[in-house]
Amino acid sequence: VIRDVETMLESVEAACVAVAHQQALDATKAAYLLSVIIPVFNERQTLPKILDRVDEVMPAGTQTVVVDDASSDGTAEWLASLRPRSDRTVLLRRRNHGKGSAVRMGIRHSQGEIVAIQDADTEYDPIDLLEVIEPIQSGQADVVYGSRYLDGSDDPSIFHRLGNWALTAMSNCMTGQCLTDMETCHKAFRGDLVRTIQIQQCRFGFEPEITGKVARRGIVIAEVPTGSQYRSYEEGKKITWKDGVAALACMWRYRNPGWIFRTMCGPGNF
Repeated sequence: VIRDVETMLESVEAACVAVAHQQALDATKAAYLLSVIIPVFNERQTLPKILDRVDEVMPAGTQTVVVDDASSDGTAEWLASLRPRSDRTVLLRRRNHGKGSAVRMGIRHSQGEIVAIQDADTEYDPIDLLEVIEPIQSGQADVVYGSRYLDGSDDPSIFHRLGNWALTAMSNCMTGQCLTDMETCHKAFRGDLVRTIQIQQCRFGFEPEITGKVARRGIVIAEVPTGSQYRSYEEGKKITWKDGVAALACMWRYRNPGWIFRTMCGPGNF
């Protein structure tokens, strides 16, 4: 009888250990299939449309992380008035630090298996993010950028198109990637990957920094077409030539070995 009791106790103990182990595994799993990070600065007119659009097109199991970067146009007050939702995290900052800093904060609060970035203006349609995250969902890629130039661009600004081409070409030389649109907003990452990357840049230098650090890990960034509707500075576009200069400095700072050969021979040759 004693032996039977001991055997039963051992079985119960083993079962308890198995349950505890499974609970530990479950705890490490992402709470959501997808986290969409939306950095916001003075987008009171467009943010409600973007949030409605995200709710409309994103799959079930999507977490939305909105980071207001000290808006002064009523955006923060509007966000604070929203009804709390378990699948929406709203973070309000008292001081403006820049888009990169807002994205960094959003990543820290993300819980998705996939983490994607969506701007708060209407230049990018959230429905295009579905195409961007698909290669990650299917296991074909770890990082995907949505390119505005793979299917052509309707950007009427020659200066903007040439600037983007030059920055992307320089980024390719510094990182070894073969991108057509490094500066795109629509970026998606495996959640467990991006949450291990330490982002330092607070403004638009986030784009070349994350590209360089992903490349340093030996990851090839995939690209898919994404749409965009050009927005003028009068309509709220914020990036300027100064950010382009800062981006060049970031590319140099986060360059990868072999950049000299890639600069001379092209990124696809080394």
